[in-house]
Amino acid sequence: MEGHHTVGRHRKPPVPKVRRGSVIALTGLVPAGLATVTGAGDGHLTDKLTATVQQQLSNDGDEQLPRPEAAEPAAAPEPLLREAKQVGPVGPPQVKTVAQPDDRMPSARPAGPLGMPGVAFDAYQNAEHVLAVENPTCNMPWNLLAGIGRVESTHGFGKIDDNGYPLQNVYGPVLDGSLYGNNVIATAEGGDLDGLSGSYRRAVGPMQFLPETWRKYAADGNGDGIADPQNMYDATLTAGKYLCQGGLDMRDPGQQTRAILRYNNSMAYVANVMAWETAYGSGVSPSPAALPRI
Repeated sequence: MEGHHTVGRHRKPPVPKVRRGSVIALTGLVPAGLATVTGAGDGHLTDKLTATVQQQLSNDGDEQLPRPEAAEPAAAPEPLLREAKQVGPVGPPQVKTVAQPDDRMPSARPAGPLGMPGVAFDAYQNAEHVLAVENPTCNMPWNLLAGIGRVESTHGFGKIDDNGYPLQNVYGPVLDGSLYGNNVIATAEGGDLDGLSGSYRRAVGPMQFLPETWRKYAADGNGDGIADPQNMYDATLTAGKYLCQGGLDMRDPGQQTRAILRYNNSMAYVANVMAWETAYGSGVSPSPAALPRI
């Protein structure tokens, strides 16, 4: 959970609850044109034309048409970035939690690295590409965001619909001090993100945001005009913005550590996130020794 100790991993969560475009570079080849001479009675002109055409004929006996001039080799197309669902602001998003139907169905997309839901993989990559445009000096890799998503909620409990919503909304424990290591945070004026009554707050969504942080950094990751902490695309892009704030560069291990500590001020938490970051980048699961208890 951003800004606090880990929230939702000490209790077993309930198990139930970007359309990529491609650009093809075509090289047009313009054949050499044939000049047409009109007019009659000029035998000298006719002889010159005949000699010119004969010079253009192939040397191997092909007397059908002059050969076209050789075209310049086509330049190799430049590498194309994967199309992001939302690049740059499209207007202030509505910051709210959207009620989802109870009959949500898991996406049938193929799983991502190490079995993560395909929609989650798509959301992490989407956030990387959006941030590469909005904040290129941050150098945010998708697998760092995946590491946080794995530690915070196991990618929305591992089952997400095609729109990026976990089949069951994700809530952290009530922050009333009853769980060791969690801060006590009372519900302030203005309400909470979970839509539930109570005197204490809880983190919300697959990336586990508290209301103040969400409202400050909320992003619309899927371009629908709404920033919803329960949505994987929105939550992932918001997490990236939060980690990048202050001009941090994720390629620098020290700066990356500082960013992750914003999420949870625990070096054990940092070790877990970085272990999963490395695992998703390499495709090899982390060893138990790389995952200290948080």
